[in-house]
Amino acid sequence: MAYDKSIAAFEEAYKVIPGGVDSPVRAFSGVEGTPPFIERGEGGYLYDIDGNRYIDYVQSWGPLIFGHCDSDIETAVIDAVKRGLSFGAPTTVETELAQEIVDLFESIDKVRFVSSGTEAVMSAIRLARGFTGRDDIVKFTGCYHGHSDSLLVQAGSGAATFGNPSSPGVPADLTKHTLLATYNDIESVKQCFADSKEGIACVIIEPIAGNMGLVPAEEQFLQELRAVCNEHGTLLIFDEVMSGFRASLKGAQGITKVKPDMVTLGKVIGGGMPVGAFGGAKEIMAHLSPEGPVYQAGTLSGNPVAMAAGLTSLRKLKSNPALYVELANRAKTLMEGFKKAAEAVNVPMVTDVRGSMFGFFFSDKPVKNFADALENDQKLFAKFHKGMLDRGVYLACSSFETGFISTATTDAMIEESIKAAYETLKEITA
Repeated sequence: MAYDKSIAAFEEAYKVIPGGVDSPVRAFSGVEGTPPFIERGEGGYLYDIDGNRYIDYVQSWGPLIFGHCDSDIETAVIDAVKRGLSFGAPTTVETELAQEIVDLFESIDKVRFVSSGTEAVMSAIRLARGFTGRDDIVKFTGCYHGHSDSLLVQAGSGAATFGNPSSPGVPADLTKHTLLATYNDIESVKQCFADSKEGIACVIIEPIAGNMGLVPAEEQFLQELRAVCNEHGTLLIFDEVMSGFRASLKGAQGITKVKPDMVTLGKVIGGGMPVGAFGGAKEIMAHLSPEGPVYQAGTLSGNPVAMAAGLTSLRKLKSNPALYVELANRAKTLMEGFKKAAEAVNVPMVTDVRGSMFGFFFSDKPVKNFADALENDQKLFAKFHKGMLDRGVYLACSSFETGFISTATTDAMIEESIKAAYETLKEITA
């Protein structure tokens, strides 16, 4: 494939946008080549400015569960736009979408909308601190919860440690209250509680991690985590910005028996528009302004265009919950095909699927946490990504990301992708 126009566009963007992109992963720094500049999407395909067509397994990083330009969502957005882009005032569509979410999630009595997943998590943690009167929080290495200051931390030595800033510009005073535990390791969590002098306000976790590759939490671990939180009067927050309505109609909560105290959502509830949300039990949410003292606000929160897109998306999902079986089957077929392609050239690969989410690692052992994920062959992934892109298959441009199937992803697309995997792996291992 030729990428001449994309290369030129990237060079122009670099002059006026830091790194040439508005989100770091888009720069293709973890893989080979230059990012294609996208002109349009259609169903399960992307088209770049050079005229190349790609089978899209990123789907805008998850929200497009019905693919690009779904006619129902498109119509809802156009109708909403005709009534006005934004009002900064209440609309009934906010209540309708909130009711759909409350009806689906047993753990949510009330929900508040924001404009991004980062904002949702930041607000949920503030509310947890205000509700409990404690400052310390626990997160897991490898789980990404947005780029707010207190969550941009990296692990030190030991199973659990107080976090150090992982980005310049983040004061150590803001991250000293963030303790780090190891995913799927309850003993590391217990150590965090032992280390905290003031008590822990909340433990936040991706119950299906999607930002170190696809790494689901084990059921026993989640149950033990719930028990530890109960013992200490600590709130358990499920970050389902990525897995919500993707892993199942009820996200991870349609799979695990564990009930969190609060949930953060995003992606699918925007239907492609920028949306986030956080919700929980009514006694917790009652502490949120204007009912309670914990302040949170957003001029564009509950944007009517985004609400219309999200409401249409969720209602389509609720009307046909069986589609999750179809999506999961396609994801499993894709991963089985990738694995057989790897086996054909004696390359180790492990795969996983949760609903319409899929992930794979070039590794010879199961991946249960971020340390395991770091051992995957990132150089081989970079070559694989480039080979697949050249064959018209658009995968996430990092070995630490998750892939997505949409309802517009056909069996023929899956077969074409598996064929491309065989060809690419044969080429890069020759």
